[in-house]
Amino acid sequence: MAVRVLTRPTLHRFIALTSKPITPLSNLKHKHFSSNPKNPISTTPEFSQQLNLFQRYGFPPSQLHNFLSENRFLLDSNSSGIEKSLKILQSLNSCQKFLVSTVLDFPEVLKPEFLKMWQVGISEMGLSDPTPLMIRSVFELSTKFNVDPDDLSACLRRLKGLGFSDVTVTKVLEAYPMVIMMSEERIREKMEFLVGIGIKTYEINWLFGRFPDILAMGVDNKLKPLFAEIRCLGIGVNEVRREILRDPRVLGLEVGELSQTLRMLRSLKCRALIKDKIFCQGTLRAGYEVKLRIDCLRKHGFIYRDALTVLWKEPRAVLYDVEDIQKKVEFLVTKMKVDVSWLVEVPEYIGVNFEKQIVPRYSVIEYLRSKGWLGDEVWLMSLIKPSRLRFYNLYVKPYPECEKLYGRFAGTVEVKNQHPAGLWKLFKPQNFPESNEDVKNIKSFMEALV
Repeated sequence: MAVRVLTRPTLHRFIALTSKPITPLSNLKHKHFSSNPKNPISTTPEFSQQLNLFQRYGFPPSQLHNFLSENRFLLDSNSSGIEKSLKILQSLNSCQKFLVSTVLDFPEVLKPEFLKMWQVGISEMGLSDPTPLMIRSVFELSTKFNVDPDDLSACLRRLKGLGFSDVTVTKVLEAYPMVIMMSEERIREKMEFLVGIGIKTYEINWLFGRFPDILAMGVDNKLKPLFAEIRCLGIGVNEVRREILRDPRVLGLEVGELSQTLRMLRSLKCRALIKDKIFCQGTLRAGYEVKLRIDCLRKHGFIYRDALTVLWKEPRAVLYDVEDIQKKVEFLVTKMKVDVSWLVEVPEYIGVNFEKQIVPRYSVIEYLRSKGWLGDEVWLMSLIKPSRLRFYNLYVKPYPECEKLYGRFAGTVEVKNQHPAGLWKLFKPQNFPESNEDVKNIKSFMEALV
């Protein structure tokens, strides 16, 4: 049984999905297709023949039934022709994951004329080492918009003519293959804008390679309004240039987003030390760090307002690494089985140490619950809010077997002295030898008191 949270109900949140980005090969997840024995197509000789062919090339059997059923042209094609297409695709990159993911996501690539066209096109592109993700991105664009090798070659000439290196061209095609359909004027317009805000000409190549998504941004409707907002906030050109070169994703800020995050930061009711640490690297960096954490929370289902509220209630989260917040939220959802929206009520969860507090306390509560020793349910607030000593006295001290799970106050833990050994000697009064005259003076003083 997982830890539950007692708080007020919240509204259901709907996240509108926009265009599907191109996913790296390491993160590809294919839909599971279950076999349907009642489908008569599975009894045809053509189906069995193609099924065996794909299995020889490492395709998972669980996905092949629906894959072949949804792409009837494969059953009508000659097996030798399909195998030839698979070999051509395999020659482009020997990685089996590349072969399987590309075919399952874009079956059109198995058409003989398609691969024959692109085999010649890729070999004549002029790139020294095209990556599997780049090839996959180009194939996806080609199946959707009928892009051919001539279009790709023209794009390569444009990019190299503008001064981009082979490495940058490859990264751009991996992340934003729509650049193939862009004119040189649109690309040059973005480059000139960056030069106008202080980016050096020799830095443009690195910038586009690090953040290819800038090609998808319009100058008039995105970049110019964004920098007008930055100037209105009093952020200098040098600071803007420094932050762009430090992390080009700063350019991904939406218009108005930076103003809102800075208003939230300036209204924080926290210790001055925390606020100083947040702004120590500049105003633009502070606002952008808030955006990164808001994006992290929104990936788990938060709406923008609630994500901003969590950070306002728990300012320390702005100073934590995004990976640390991600780890805590995933533990809350997957391990503790708690809805992520409860963080609006208990934002302190993000501000506590994961290894030293969250995991040990949860382990203790789960152990007590499994043994039936936990009388009342422990809510998320009761799990996080108590001090370490209070939690120990409530849930660990009565059950000695829980001490190893908790760790902090276990008997085997050696408590280190707060002061170095021998420090007491520095506070010991200095001894002076007593003379006979001192003794006489003390005696006469004491006799006078009597």
